[in-house]
Amino acid sequence: MKIIDSIVTQAAGIAAIRREIHAHPELCFEESRTADLVAQKLTEWGIPIHRGMGTTGVVGIIKNGTSSRAIGLRADMDALPMQEFNTFGHASKQAGKMHACGHDGHTAMLLAAAQHFAKERHFDGTVYLIFQPAEEGGGGAREMIKDGLFEKFPMDAVFGMHNWPGFPVGKFAVAAGPVMASSNEFKIMIYGRGGHAATPHTGLDPVPVACQLVQAFQTIISRNMKPIDAGVISVTMVHAGEATNVIPDHCELQGTVRTFSVEVLDLIEQRMKSISEHTCAAFDMRCEFEFVRNYPPTINSVAEAEFARKVMQSIVGADNVMAQEPVMGAEDFSYMLMAKPGCYCFIANGDGTHRESGHGAGPCMLHNPSYDFNDDMIPLGATYWVRLAEEWLKPAA
Repeated sequence: MKIIDSIVTQAAGIAAIRREIHAHPELCFEESRTADLVAQKLTEWGIPIHRGMGTTGVVGIIKNGTSSRAIGLRADMDALPMQEFNTFGHASKQAGKMHACGHDGHTAMLLAAAQHFAKERHFDGTVYLIFQPAEEGGGGAREMIKDGLFEKFPMDAVFGMHNWPGFPVGKFAVAAGPVMASSNEFKIMIYGRGGHAATPHTGLDPVPVACQLVQAFQTIISRNMKPIDAGVISVTMVHAGEATNVIPDHCELQGTVRTFSVEVLDLIEQRMKSISEHTCAAFDMRCEFEFVRNYPPTINSVAEAEFARKVMQSIVGADNVMAQEPVMGAEDFSYMLMAKPGCYCFIANGDGTHRESGHGAGPCMLHNPSYDFNDDMIPLGATYWVRLAEEWLKPAA
């Protein structure tokens, strides 16, 4: 691997910052302490900053030369509302809050790149360092865009990166097209007429109707969508009744829908609504159908994905750059990719053996209470950010 020597030299200090962030996790739009730390370091290194975008976002501005070209590099800062099982020294000090997705590491890798840029700027143009709040359900990327991210900091393209457990450190994954799914929620209230369980003919029982809907929704996947398209409909909550001898007068279904395209999402929403309304009507009942679209699919643009691949290959070799398989998880970097060309890639986090004594018994997987970011990745991730920006803003020959 061709890691930048100065980044390796400073890696221990950046790892200490990462662990400081891990020990003090903050949830969506509450990342004040983390943002203060990021701003303090950037300022200490002589990098101008802009604060408050998307509530707690921080943008670092690094200029060199005379070119008007610019690139955005994004890291997320927020934690998850879950209890950490680890007991090592840098485990969360906040009950019910944990950096279980590695956003502490994402912030650290971008800070390591910033520290390098503060001393060496082998590019012609502007690098924007985007430290984003509220990726975990808050839509921080959307809020930064609403606050004028791309108007105040015009950039040609934007790039993001997420750690990915299960593969040895030293590998990347990247691909053009959809790499993460849209995330959407639905809620269906079925209204019948309650009564005594011994005399069901005197009421309208919503429970059998709910059961039919759960089954019927899967025919959308198997019979309405093209077989080559991907989609997931999961009914994850069913609520009805309060007593065993009472037929409830209503039943509630909730769940999620995930797709890799807006077109498939449109189809699923329309079919779910139609099936719900007509099935209820067939049983002389009615329903209220709610469908909330959260994050859109994360779709890498072709040119930027190929550009990122070549940069990765120059660092770790072609054999260590894998084809990025799409996953059904969601990511609000999708909003940035809807506004700008760009690429979202994965960087391998290892198999969990990097964790210190005192880690939880569970696997080192994302959103697991025993997870911890692998500090060995910091120099590699930072080197990727630096080389990506340098290549994008290469001075004209």
